[in-house]
Amino acid sequence: MADDKRPDTPSGTPPGEIGGPYSRYVLGVLVLVYVLNFLDRQILSILNDDIKAALHLTDAQMGFLYGTAFAVFYALFGLPLGRLADVWDRRRLISAGLAVWSAMTSLSGLARGYTQLAVTRIGVGVGESSATPAAFSLLSDYFPRHQRATVLAVYSSGIYIGAGLGLGIGGTIVQAWNHAFAGAAPPLGLAGWQVAFLAVGLPGLLVSIWVASLREPVRGQADGIYTAPEPHPFRIFFRELRAVLPPLTLLHLALERAGWRGILWNLGAAAALGLAAWGLVSLLGSPLQWYALAIGIYGSVSWGQALRMRDRPSYHLIFRGPTVRYTAIAFGLLAFTGYGFGYWSTPFFMRFHGLSPGQAGLILGGMAAAGGFIGVNLGGILADRWRRRSVYGRLWVALLTAALPVPLAIWMLTTDSTTVALALTFPLLILTSMWIGPGASTVQDLVLPRMRGTASAAYILMLTFIGLALGPYTIGYLSVATGSLRTALYLGLVANGLSFLFTALAMRHLHRDEQSVLQRARQAGEPHDDA
Repeated sequence: MADDKRPDTPSGTPPGEIGGPYSRYVLGVLVLVYVLNFLDRQILSILNDDIKAALHLTDAQMGFLYGTAFAVFYALFGLPLGRLADVWDRRRLISAGLAVWSAMTSLSGLARGYTQLAVTRIGVGVGESSATPAAFSLLSDYFPRHQRATVLAVYSSGIYIGAGLGLGIGGTIVQAWNHAFAGAAPPLGLAGWQVAFLAVGLPGLLVSIWVASLREPVRGQADGIYTAPEPHPFRIFFRELRAVLPPLTLLHLALERAGWRGILWNLGAAAALGLAAWGLVSLLGSPLQWYALAIGIYGSVSWGQALRMRDRPSYHLIFRGPTVRYTAIAFGLLAFTGYGFGYWSTPFFMRFHGLSPGQAGLILGGMAAAGGFIGVNLGGILADRWRRRSVYGRLWVALLTAALPVPLAIWMLTTDSTTVALALTFPLLILTSMWIGPGASTVQDLVLPRMRGTASAAYILMLTFIGLALGPYTIGYLSVATGSLRTALYLGLVANGLSFLFTALAMRHLHRDEQSVLQRARQAGEPHDDA
């Protein structure tokens, strides 16, 4: 229930000045959190060939480990954790998630087989799913609307800093460890790739304590739409969790009185997804990939059905608005190539250009950190500047990000010159990272403040399923099917063309949907005093 008066914050501390020094301090801490998020995630890329050799895996299996095994649980748990971000103390949520994913990354270093490593990567996915919806919501309350794309772009620069550090640190550690113990038994029998996991996971446990010390702002303070604290946040969380985890989804529908029609519809969706997964396994193999993805999509469909019963205004703004729908697909396709190239470009340079793990980690890691940092911040700045000139300004950045990288990527993959390929990689990293701030801020502006955590989780769900669950796996599968990682990377660029088309579709509806947010929410049942 919203209130016209400023409610007390959950922590009892006063909110920071909107856009002031403390807000910038919070932004800096959250950037560090996101650095650790992607450092723990991306280190698998530089360790790919060592793990593949040690555990006797294929490129498709490695793509599954990095992508689908992580993505399905990241997406599923992101939905209830995104809802928790809308009703609970967001800094505590981020702190707890950071502790979980850091511990699971460390445990990855103790894995002795494929199954153990898959379980720990699932744990990393569950922990990391807590961070971004809560951070998006937190930062949207600490900064004014006209700075939102820039601020979320700065936060998202942690992706590339973390990815770069993951490559650099991982490559350096694995090469130094393997060299130091060449021909000798290493301590505790640990291989270099296992030591690298331990080295990047443990520091996050300390940072989680720091995050817990931040102040929680008044929800909606930057927009003047204040929402009172929720007295029973975890009751809401477990209710939401029940809505996405099969087979508890059916119990949830029964308890929420969905009726036989609602339960039968849900079972029909489950049957259709199971049949589709069976068909894909028959055609392409890889049963773990397709059944895991089907389970993830089924959980998401069940969540959407539950959201419609629980909160029709949120459901209508998130799922029925064409701009949100087309934007999520468009940016999900950009994430497809982003995750796909982000993971497989390092093995590509090691296989086709003969770079050692140490060389690849330092060179590509440095370029990923610098190029991604420049690109994501440049994209946010351009998006906010162009947005002041036109309502379509942020999506202009998306169009550029879909079109401009394609010729550079083709040239990079075609040339036999290592120098030229590396030189092309840097501008390619800048261009492929410019969409992140515009994408996140576009979605934030199309819902009410109380819905931002939920909307962010739904948006990240699309990025995760299209980008992370399909991108690395598809390119890995095509590498096995064609016998060439280079050919697989060429084919992955088709996603950019599709992204261009969906961005253009989103632009047709953007102005109308932005102007009618409050009206559509009220038509769906939002109380007038909540706005």
